[in-house]
Amino acid sequence: MSTEVLLGKSALVTGGAKRIGREIALALGKAGADVAITYRTSASEAALTVEEIEALGRRAMAVECDVRSEASVHEAVAAVASRFGRLDLLVNNAAVFDSAGLEHVSLEQWDAVFETNTRGPFLVAREALQPLRAVQGRIVNIGSLGGIRAWAGHAHYCASKAALHMLTQVMAKAFAPEVSVNCVAPGWIELEPFDADKGPDGDARRIAARTPMRRNGTAEDVAQAVLFFASGPSFITGQILAVDGGLGLN
Repeated sequence: MSTEVLLGKSALVTGGAKRIGREIALALGKAGADVAITYRTSASEAALTVEEIEALGRRAMAVECDVRSEASVHEAVAAVASRFGRLDLLVNNAAVFDSAGLEHVSLEQWDAVFETNTRGPFLVAREALQPLRAVQGRIVNIGSLGGIRAWAGHAHYCASKAALHMLTQVMAKAFAPEVSVNCVAPGWIELEPFDADKGPDGDARRIAARTPMRRNGTAEDVAQAVLFFASGPSFITGQILAVDGGLGLN
């Protein structure tokens, strides 16, 4: 059976130049999709990711985009739709992570996190809705276990992701029946070697020990969950899927 379950389809992954976004973009390319990624400051990383996707035999493009800006989002989505002629999947991955005790969070910190993590997915989804509806497409938002469980040192981040989870469910109702909308909520994901001693609750090794699956997540774990929503039954909508190895059960 072919593994190219997205052959003939096109996808847009915001913040797809590196880390989790890059892994998602590559997984979609391996599944047969043409893939566009957005970036804001990671131009060189974006170019390398495009090369990797093209090496899979897919069309790929990188578009500079500030997801906080209505005008920038409009231009980016229009460029992708023009290049591919259709848009079947939007993955709202672009996000920022910040740490501060709640009593020390400044207004600027609060707004900066919400502008990217909550306003961004709203703007991109709204702009992409017409081409998505034309092909009965799908949206996958990247939330967080922090939007489900309270992390005292990351109140503004947790609140922004909880808002994205609710936005996912509202979108699922508002955009139905043409577009399904779901959310992948990762737990602690190890991305770089220097992450070995860091985590939202302290040492990553301690978090892995507390996790029923006895390890922390990988970017590939998240990408495969996105692929499930991208290629599974379109009847599934409005769901928040924790990809956390059971950490949220504690």
